[in-house]
Amino acid sequence: MKLNPKQFLDPDAEFSDFKTAAVAILPVPYDAGTTWFKGTAKGPEAIIAASQHLELYDEILMAEPFRMGIVTVIPPIISSDPEALQAAIYRSSTALIQQDKFVVLVGGDHSVTSGYVKALHDRYGRLSVIQLDAHSDLRDTYNGSPFNHACVMSRIREITGDTLQIGIRSMSSEEADRIRSENLMVCTMSDYRNGDFDVDGAVECLPDPVFITVDVDVFDWSVISSTGTPEPGGFLWDEALSLLKKIFTRKNVVGFDVVELSYTENDRNSPFAVAKLIYKMLGFKLASQISRGLMDWPDKPRGSLFF
Repeated sequence: MKLNPKQFLDPDAEFSDFKTAAVAILPVPYDAGTTWFKGTAKGPEAIIAASQHLELYDEILMAEPFRMGIVTVIPPIISSDPEALQAAIYRSSTALIQQDKFVVLVGGDHSVTSGYVKALHDRYGRLSVIQLDAHSDLRDTYNGSPFNHACVMSRIREITGDTLQIGIRSMSSEEADRIRSENLMVCTMSDYRNGDFDVDGAVECLPDPVFITVDVDVFDWSVISSTGTPEPGGFLWDEALSLLKKIFTRKNVVGFDVVELSYTENDRNSPFAVAKLIYKMLGFKLASQISRGLMDWPDKPRGSLFF
């Protein structure tokens, strides 16, 4: 697997060696599936660039998660044919999973997720998906395409029926009908804030292993403003981190992605926040393994830690 010339966090070479790294960052610079603002194709590059200005010490975990080794690889071949793109994402993520890497896919628009989900499902034979998103993304097709970003949860539900959607605050009447008719586990932002949905119970009932997909429009504009389909009233930073930490603590998370950052030239805050989010989530994954007594905090990379 070829290395990306720009590495997430830009650590010393010892901590971004493919052979010994526990984590692989897979950027997918793609935005053909978007429906409003373009720019997500430039999102991964902006996130990686911003990550190089992060402090590597996590003040909550009181540790340096990067020491497990985090390597960034080159993107898959980006095709204008959405089916070909999904196949390329599937091949790239499968190749990394087969080498026991914990893969973080960095989008790109949300349509990129299903190829990676299929790769993880093939590896484990079963997979639950937790989606953090402003939109339900349950259309079967949109703008004439089944691979539009508004359809990603429909594609995922063709792979697995074990899904939980959190933070939703925008959907069509057809999507609402589907949620009711299929009794889908969907927690709107209003339900979350009002305590009208048992999130803890829903998380507990999902079978392991779990994949998390984070569309950055799940956040309030005060946290992340540069995204292709913004919605007001989303998660605040600490609110989202508290939820994510709980998920990582209670479930065996085997991969995640972060998608839909739309690069804007004058906004440095959003890509920095997304880079920090990715690093925080990786720290939660590592801390969950340590809390289970499966390892100690690493001081240097030593290969696979999560398989």
